Amino acid sequence: MTSNALAEPVRRVGPWWISAISLGNLALFLGYLGPLQVLLPEQVAAVAPAGKEGALAWVTGVGALVAMLGNPIVGALSDRTVGRWGRRHPWTLAGALTGGAALAFLAFQSTVVGIAVGWCLAQAALNAMQAALTAGVPDHVPVSQRGEVSGWIGVPQAVGVVLAVVLVTMVATTTRSGYLLLAVVIPLCVLPFILTTPDPRLTERPPFRLASFWISPRRHPDFFWAWITRFLMQLGNSMATLYLLYFLTDAVGYERLFPGQKASDGLLILILIYTVCVVLTTVVGGVVSDRIGRRKLLVTVSGIISTVPTVMLAFWPLWPVAMVAAAVLGVGFGVYNAVDNALVTQVLPTAEGRAKDLGIINIANSGPQVIAPVIAGPIVAGLGGYPVLFLTATALALLGAGLVWRIKSVP
Repeated sequence: MTSNALAEPVRRVGPWWISAISLGNLALFLGYLGPLQVLLPEQVAAVAPAGKEGALAWVTGVGALVAMLGNPIVGALSDRTVGRWGRRHPWTLAGALTGGAALAFLAFQSTVVGIAVGWCLAQAALNAMQAALTAGVPDHVPVSQRGEVSGWIGVPQAVGVVLAVVLVTMVATTTRSGYLLLAVVIPLCVLPFILTTPDPRLTERPPFRLASFWISPRRHPDFFWAWITRFLMQLGNSMATLYLLYFLTDAVGYERLFPGQKASDGLLILILIYTVCVVLTTVVGGVVSDRIGRRKLLVTVSGIISTVPTVMLAFWPLWPVAMVAAAVLGVGFGVYNAVDNALVTQVLPTAEGRAKDLGIINIANSGPQVIAPVIAGPIVAGLGGYPVLFLTATALALLGAGLVWRIKSVP
């Protein structure tokens, strides 16, 4: 069975497999986005109203550091897991259950330190789950179908933003009940994938080498450039969205414009607009990249489109402009996420280390969450405010969109 687990897949996956892994990814992003978009900002603002920006940056930054370290480590462990239940599913289930428990713990915290501890626990668990789920694509999906599958997996990421905000603002009416609701929903959503899809076993455990966590840019330059591209794009995005709730409150003046509403209501409207545009473009972008085989071109074009909203918000912090920006961002990032995820699976160094290598790629997602608060916090506090923040995010994303052309092995 070892050869089956490590072989390059050639058989297309069916609708049920795609639906089940998409539902698992929906659970994952509910766990990430419900707290990040609403619960953590509201909880931190209630605990430390005078220094909410700095406190939120500290909490999310420390949590992202845990994610940055945990994802490749758990990926390496799942690459070496030998057992009757396979090598990925046990980690998916353990991450979902532990992540739910961590969110339940967060529900009862009333200090910034307690919130930080709870979010670190949640990040560690959810990243274990992500490491296993992400490896499912190169484990099971042939290269010719990866754009399409990455597109379908990208839909739950976008829908997860809306559903998470709806669950924690409308279904659950308090911060505590929002955390508890997510703690229950996440494990339930991963069960269909775990119980109904195959997970080929390893019969021999590969050796564990610390040196394997270092992937030489000289020996694997395409992997290196894929990482850099992802890192810069995500750093720009993280900086632009970290203080979005506060931006609506302090710069747009949403609550003054619409008396009786909260800034979180405006955030939900923007997320809905963004989500509709992502859903309309992400699968199409992935399918087109499969058919024309030009992943780098689509990454660059979609990356450039994704910088338009930050320029708009930098110069026109108005509510109508924010709605248009949300639509444009949805179009750009919808295509980018599907195509770039497919591209990354084509530059992995070895079949034996797929989850570990994807975990290293995921550092390019979580690392910016550590760095973004360090850069964005001082900018918002006094080094130019939101206009400088958004223009800095624009420059980073443009650089990332251009550097994808340094990759040579993928068209």
